[in-house]
Amino acid sequence: MKNRTWIVAAAALGLVLALGPACKKKEVPKGEQVADKLGRDQAVYVQRTAGGAPETVLAMDFAKIERPAKPSEFTELVHLPPVRQGKTGTCWSFAAVSLLESELRRLGRADVKLSEMYIVYWEYVEKARRFLREKGNSFLGQGSEPNSALERVKQYGIVPETDYTGLAAGQAEHDHGALFAEFRDFLAGLKARGDWDEARGLAGVRAILDRRLGKPPATVTVDGRALTPQAFLKETLGLNPDDYVSFISFFYLPFFTRGEYKVPDNWWHCRDYYNVPLYEFSLAILRALRHGYSVDVAVDFSEPGYYGELGIAVVPSFDIPRNFIDQASREYRFASGASTDDHAVHFVGYKEGKDIWYLVKDSWENAYWSSHKGYYFYRDDYVRLKALMFMVHKDAAKELLANFAR
Repeated sequence: MKNRTWIVAAAALGLVLALGPACKKKEVPKGEQVADKLGRDQAVYVQRTAGGAPETVLAMDFAKIERPAKPSEFTELVHLPPVRQGKTGTCWSFAAVSLLESELRRLGRADVKLSEMYIVYWEYVEKARRFLREKGNSFLGQGSEPNSALERVKQYGIVPETDYTGLAAGQAEHDHGALFAEFRDFLAGLKARGDWDEARGLAGVRAILDRRLGKPPATVTVDGRALTPQAFLKETLGLNPDDYVSFISFFYLPFFTRGEYKVPDNWWHCRDYYNVPLYEFSLAILRALRHGYSVDVAVDFSEPGYYGELGIAVVPSFDIPRNFIDQASREYRFASGASTDDHAVHFVGYKEGKDIWYLVKDSWENAYWSSHKGYYFYRDDYVRLKALMFMVHKDAAKELLANFAR
């Protein structure tokens, strides 16, 4: 996922009204009066400062949104506490690792915090490998997808975080700005020279990663035994990366067929995504949670209804009325670039009532602006319009998978 430096937020509508003279009743345009009577959301420009320098952003008035107040109101699935990704574009790894940690508990296996940066290290290596093999015609970015994280786990195994933090000595939080700049410039230099020797190129990349992140361990110790990361995955954790499947919902592929998720962060052009209609897509997420399976979800989080200070995400009616959200409106936003593949999060709970809300474990900084640190609450309309992909254990999606040809 690609992180954006701007996240829309909102302030009290009173701040906008206060711009008028205090001694004179403010004239409300007739259009706004009608909108208010119809219960439609108001759009306003406001100043925000949380998480960065002051800026003016388009937002909405959240005062009328009936919403959960705290995570304890949700039916929660077992999960470890939220973890910050720092100044990195590695939400995809944090989401995938969080899912695996929850799966371990669901299956009654080991209780262990796993290393996100071990996966990130090998993802950088594989991105460099493809770049060299494709003669520079391969996307380079910090972002990726959760299923790519599981591909690295399948390939290289996994280790506990205590064995590999990815933090240099004295470093308190992750920051990949300098790392990625050096990684990108090194590969750009090879391209400029036409030097496509894979062994030499990967040796250079690994030297950068070893210096910036640390050299990944060849073994970990469990109950006095030295295990390779692959053996730790299979023998201690008992997890199979092939047990997880990813779904999308787009017109550009026939429904109930598999194909490519066409976003830059699917840098390896994986074609293993199951494409299903929107109704099936959104229902499958809720059904999985109801049955105890947590879910990784890729979302667009650059929206006026995405409000860090309250930690909620909804779709304003000035974007589209909730009951108008359908396959076509969703596709239009994806095709036009209004919906982009920004971020990956972990759905760890749900609340059903007048509205359906989802409890979302989030590693990005704006998830820590609200009182429920590290969590967001997504309303169902936001999921239907702005959730672009989800990954879950295959047993949670048996009904959907039965519709696909073997």
